Amino acid sequence: MSDPVGKLPSELDQLPDRDTEETAEWAASLDAVAQAAGTRRAEYLLRRTLQHAEAAGLALPKLLETDYVNTIPTSAEPEFPGDEAMEARITAWNRWNAAAMVTRGSKYGVGGHIATFASAAWLYETGFQHFFRGKEADGSGDQLYIQGHASPGIYARAFLDGRISEHQLDNFRQESGGNGLPSYPHPRRLPWLWEFPTVSMGLGPLSAIYQARFNRYLQNRNIKDTANSHVWAFLGDGEMDEPESTAALALASREQLDNLTFVINCNLQRLDGPVRANFRVVQELEAQFRGAGWNVIKTLWGSAWDELFQLDTTGALVRRLREVPDAQFQTYATRDVAYIRQHFFGANAELVALGALLSDAKIAECFHTSRGGHEPRKVYAAYKAALEHKGAPTVILAQTVKGYTLGAGFESKNANHQMKKLTIDEFKSMRDKLDLPIPDSAFEGGQVPYGHPGANSPEVQYLNERRAALGGPAPARKVKQVALPAPADRSFAPLLKGSGKQEMATTMAFVRLVKDLMRDKETGKRWVPIVPDEARTFGMESLFPSAGIYSPLGQTYEPVDRDQLMYYKEAKDGQILNEGITEAGAMADFIAACTSYATHGEPMIPFYIFYSMFGWQRTADQMWQLADQLGKGFIVGATAGRTTLTGEGLQHADGHSHLIASTNPASLNYDPAFAYEIAVIVKDGLRRMYGETPEDVFYYLTVYNEPKVQPAMPEGVEEGILKGLYRFNQASDLENAPAADAAKIQLMASGTAIHWILQAQALLAADWNVAADVWSATSWGELRRDALECDEALLRGEVRTPYVTRALEGAAGPVLAVSDWMRQVPDQISQWVEQDYTSLGTDGFGLSDTREGARRHFGVDAQSIVVAALAQLARRGEVPASAVKEARERYGL
Repeated sequence: MSDPVGKLPSELDQLPDRDTEETAEWAASLDAVAQAAGTRRAEYLLRRTLQHAEAAGLALPKLLETDYVNTIPTSAEPEFPGDEAMEARITAWNRWNAAAMVTRGSKYGVGGHIATFASAAWLYETGFQHFFRGKEADGSGDQLYIQGHASPGIYARAFLDGRISEHQLDNFRQESGGNGLPSYPHPRRLPWLWEFPTVSMGLGPLSAIYQARFNRYLQNRNIKDTANSHVWAFLGDGEMDEPESTAALALASREQLDNLTFVINCNLQRLDGPVRANFRVVQELEAQFRGAGWNVIKTLWGSAWDELFQLDTTGALVRRLREVPDAQFQTYATRDVAYIRQHFFGANAELVALGALLSDAKIAECFHTSRGGHEPRKVYAAYKAALEHKGAPTVILAQTVKGYTLGAGFESKNANHQMKKLTIDEFKSMRDKLDLPIPDSAFEGGQVPYGHPGANSPEVQYLNERRAALGGPAPARKVKQVALPAPADRSFAPLLKGSGKQEMATTMAFVRLVKDLMRDKETGKRWVPIVPDEARTFGMESLFPSAGIYSPLGQTYEPVDRDQLMYYKEAKDGQILNEGITEAGAMADFIAACTSYATHGEPMIPFYIFYSMFGWQRTADQMWQLADQLGKGFIVGATAGRTTLTGEGLQHADGHSHLIASTNPASLNYDPAFAYEIAVIVKDGLRRMYGETPEDVFYYLTVYNEPKVQPAMPEGVEEGILKGLYRFNQASDLENAPAADAAKIQLMASGTAIHWILQAQALLAADWNVAADVWSATSWGELRRDALECDEALLRGEVRTPYVTRALEGAAGPVLAVSDWMRQVPDQISQWVEQDYTSLGTDGFGLSDTREGARRHFGVDAQSIVVAALAQLARRGEVPASAVKEARERYGL
């Protein structure tokens, strides 16, 4: 018999029913309730049954949305352990000073955000008073990801506890003169306070997840006891639209990261207006997080709503709240009671009757200001429940009013994110609302004053006592420098001596070096290999059985390749972080590992290896986040260059990552040509990042997948390798050297292009009697950095010659620079080269072809280099002009 029209088959139709009569009885009971008490009662019973089943641990699909009410009712709230009146006074001072510092700064035109902290003040203050563990207790304390736009409130609290001066508050967003405060959380600018840069939207939540995961990684590898560290991420509801914000939710639940709590400030507004004008963002987020396996706590309504819910015996209020879109609810927050009675309670007869029982004052309180995120008891209950929940991360959806306590001109207004100041009258009104002892005389001259109850006041004493009990000030960044011993030279020796007759790509050379370094007794365990599901591409599968792939569950299955030497081995104490196909996730892993020296006092040595095209082009924002967070480690762009990855074509062809990387001041960028160069660079990188005087830098190395014979390191080239340029050989070294009076040219290349100019050097000598010296440019970026520093020194009256100028001093003839990158990469140094300078590169879009075909297409193969060299010499009159045309014809160009 066919299915009824419109009825779709479900998975239940495929499961045998061992008792059809019992099933029919359950269905009949539901039909009876719907007929006797109405469909709404039947819906209510089903929801309550599903909630009960979930709480009992029954294996049923989760109910993705619950009613638009608080998860923890008032009757179930735990006893509040603090002095609520005292904490209200502390919060009032912080609200005031946060608004004052932005308003005072507005006269300089530097801007700032007032409304965000005004809405979230109790979300932060309740945590600071009762939950956030500081750095002075055992362990590493908690990790706090502060919402960027709330930074004025954090500065205000640091002013109250004496860590920031009034002078610094007045230099908010004015850092160049010293003693200033950065606009947002920036560890590089204020390294004693901020741990995590968060204002680049979406990167905070992503990083918080991987930080919580890395805490477990350290714990499971027995490197640091992080059991008492909790990660708190404070986010905006608008920020959750960023794809990075929710990209790793499944990872957090899959790995049961109950050391992680998201606190999403749902003030229902983003920068220009409502987050979900025609929908309800809280319900959407609840479904998203519950579907991903998170524990969800909704803290929506303040205690003023308790009376309304008690009077709602029919469920009409709850149903109405569930159907009103966010933009309309924001309108209620700004309109008079008559409007609310007409448009909200006038929706049906049940609501009209309910509204008649309520005073105008009660309606105004509920709809204008009473939100769960503004009441410390409700926030405390949510935080306590989050910490007590085990087996999954928790998200707290806390509803607030954006601009709360700033006055009617700010609260719930679409434009309040762009409003940078209050008038004196608005400040006086705010003072009265917050009951602060600031006299009118303090406003003389039209300047709003800062407020402070005094260093010995009950408020400051209470604040300091609470922080002492929780392990010291927060947020705070404390670095205990731990120098790592240099690895033994024997790890570097194989690369320094070359590969003999065997061909080896520089990617494999790097992997072999790290594999040896991971065996070092002193520092081997501190290496953190990170790869986004491309380990076999880079020849890293040999690390699988020896180092293991990290998994908090270990290996619960028998791998298909268990009988092979390099089988896929997962382990709870595994060293490799194999992230799957997520460059953003792998980069977030890398940031957590790179900053472990500060977060946990445990320096780790991460290297993140990936297709170079998918690094700086795809995740460069995270590279800046890494720099802001003062991270240290090795970023390795493999399959580098525009022509070495045969056949892959446009979307895999990287000819520009070095150009993007050059924009980041903390990134030291190298494009080594030979294995021995990699050894020298990595060894010095370990010294600079992890030695006795560590620098806040990281390395970007590009390596290639093109197998080549790797020569032994010539003598005396170490300095040139590190500074970015050295002469690899001279024309006079060739077996058939050109005549002494031959025209001369300097050929310079980085990375795999060194092999093209070596071929060109031989052709120039054999076919054209031109003497070409070959130079290895290991780092165009470091050459430029040095030259810029020399230029700056000159402005101070110091005469310094750039290294690239000194290195090429006396070199005869013009310079031709070649690389597998855009010409802009080698052109970075052109102004400091005294010789005539030109370049060849792979400008334009990539394409699918053989290496030879692609290089001929871009005009960077050996024959094309010869023609370009002859053209340079012809312009100088050092070879006949006809030689250029003759060469093109000879080589078929």
